[in-house]
Amino acid sequence: MIDTLGQFLIFSTQGFREFLSLLKDTIVSLFTPRFRWKETIQQIYFVANGSLFIIGFCVSFAAVVTILESSYHMKLVLQNDSMVPGFASMLILRELGAVVSSLLLTSRVGAGFAAEVGSMKITEQIDALRMLGIDPIKFIVVPRVVACTVGSCVLTIIANIFCLFCAAIICETYLGFTFGMFKTAMIRFVGFQDLIFAGIKGAVFGSIIPLISCFFGFRCKTGAEGVGLATTQSVVVGSIMIIVLDFILTYIFSYFY
Repeated sequence: MIDTLGQFLIFSTQGFREFLSLLKDTIVSLFTPRFRWKETIQQIYFVANGSLFIIGFCVSFAAVVTILESSYHMKLVLQNDSMVPGFASMLILRELGAVVSSLLLTSRVGAGFAAEVGSMKITEQIDALRMLGIDPIKFIVVPRVVACTVGSCVLTIIANIFCLFCAAIICETYLGFTFGMFKTAMIRFVGFQDLIFAGIKGAVFGSIIPLISCFFGFRCKTGAEGVGLATTQSVVVGSIMIIVLDFILTYIFSYFY
């Protein structure tokens, strides 16, 4: 057991160092000439357009559940649910929209990136790029990082607006709050800076998704099993990193509220 734990720690430390090296090389490549605009635009279309319906559909139901559960428990404890619109708006803007959107992107986009890069690794396409003098990080990672950062930021803002709209509808149809009452309560609890912070969260989460996916794709082992394992690892680690980063960013943003 001690040997197994030691091997795990060594492997984790080595993997963390390799990830930091990938992060450093990506940042350096991001500011070097000959940016791949065409590939980046194609990836933005894949990230944003392909995920818009899924994210909008899921966050709308998440908003409805949030409203109904908040109303039920406030009536149970306080015998009054007049603060539901304000609390729900705060929860949606500060947490729900950004986190749910990014977790969905991890499952869809992150898994796709990991499978794509892993397939390139086992078919020796990445080695062929190196033989041609092409940097794989510049060629593969950078366009996906930029695309996912931009796409995730835009999707997070759209998801938050859509969430608030669905919350207002359910408040009016089920709880008896008019749109004017919902808007008034929302303004008391949140401000425009909350939407800005949500966009920043979305951008940060979006930038980490392709980095983790490409990292496991580059480390993919031979065979279909290796591609599947790399895809699974990218989704799991990406989801964990989003939760951890959400805690860090929420703690930092708490000083500005």
